[in-house]
Amino acid sequence: MKIYTKTGDKGQTSLATGQRVSKTDLRIEAYGTADELNSFVGSLRVQLPDNQQLSWIQSRLFDLGACLAGATLHIDDAAIAQIEQWIDQMQEVVPPLKAFILPAGNEAVSRAHICRTIARRLERAMLACDNHDKWQNELVFVNRLSDYFFVLARYVNFMSKSSEEVWKK
Repeated sequence: MKIYTKTGDKGQTSLATGQRVSKTDLRIEAYGTADELNSFVGSLRVQLPDNQQLSWIQSRLFDLGACLAGATLHIDDAAIAQIEQWIDQMQEVVPPLKAFILPAGNEAVSRAHICRTIARRLERAMLACDNHDKWQNELVFVNRLSDYFFVLARYVNFMSKSSEEVWKK
């Protein structure tokens, strides 16, 4: 099977429903951003190969992308609860946050911060879509993902015995 179909050569693509839309459609932007986040999570996995949470997150991001493309797949309450549990577990380890910190640190910390910012952009892209009211769990999930990546960055930094760089006004 050839990887290229030539069906998108004139700026159109198909949603999961078969509907043809412009490649500039807001839904395409949203699931393209989900795909970008998934790729960066894969990059983060290179730095944290023992972190099975990231593999699970990548699978949920594929689910999310399918949902945004019009498939009947959705993010369920259990997925949101799982992310929240992981956040809470890491929060128990890291010291309380007392100031704004700069998104810096070692390679893994920096990649986690990149994932956090892409998750925030994904949330904005989803909210820009006309049908975002159908994605309530999906929006909560993406919002929690950005929190997860922030806490993961702090956790990795703490576990590597590195200090966080505080924002100096």
